[in-house]
This record gives sequence, C-alpha cells and structure tokens, in this order.
Amino acid sequence: MKKVILSVVAIAALGLTSCKNETKKVEDTTKTEVSKEIAMTDLSFGVRGNCGMCKSTIEKAANSVEGVVSANWDVDKKKIDVSFDDTKTDAMAIHKAIAASGYDTEKVIGSEEAYKDLPGCCQYDHEMMMNQSGEMKSDTH
Repeated sequence: MKKVILSVVAIAALGLTSCKNETKKVEDTTKTEVSKEIAMTDLSFGVRGNCGMCKSTIEKAANSVEGVVSANWDVDKKKIDVSFDDTKTDAMAIHKAIAASGYDTEKVIGSEEAYKDLPGCCQYDHEMMMNQSGEMKSDTH
C-alpha cells in the first residue's frame, strides 16, 4: 500500500512541475507578439497601372518582399497601401520590387523589359497621373 501512495505522490509532483514550464512558454510567446506589432509600418504611394491583372501583378510584387505583411492596390486611385515590418525591409525595396515587375511607382521607373512582357491591357500610359487622394496630381518621371 505504501508503494502505491508513493507512486501517486511522485506522479502528482511530475505533473505539477510540467504545468509550471508550460505557463512560462505562454508568457514568452506573448512578449514576442507585442514586439512584432511595434515594428509595423503602413505606407501609401502611387503606382501606374490599368486593370485587375495589373492589381494582381503589383500586389504580388509587393508581397514578394520579405517583411511585407499586406499590399492592396486601388485601380481607380492608382495607389497602393502596404503594411510591412520595418526591421526586415524598407519603402525603397518595395518600390524596386514593383518597378522590376514593369510598373512605375512615384520613386522608381518600371523595368522597360518587364513592361514589354505585360499583357496588352496592362501596358499603361507612362504619363498617367498617380492619384492618392481622389484629386488628380501631376507627376514628373
């Protein structure tokens, strides 16, 4: 009978010890998530394009940059909204990735070679204005 009681006490002690370690792991995870939120940056800038296929290509290019969490290009406003981790990338890297796919941004002219490979409906006017607020603005490239 003593062996049974000692066995039950030993199992209970092991169970309490393992529960204590699991609680500590949850606290560490919470601290990591808080620090990730602090590093997020939201950015909006103009990108030339025409249609839904452009939207897909532009967003795919932006999302291919490490650290980009989301990208949404507005066809009517010719504007992209990007959220990214600024400890992993910066705004210029996103501009360059979009330009490499053939699209002009406010800061970088699109790759002419990639532009020629775009479908006909996606070959936009290089003088097209990029609009961020609903008002037309001039852009010099």
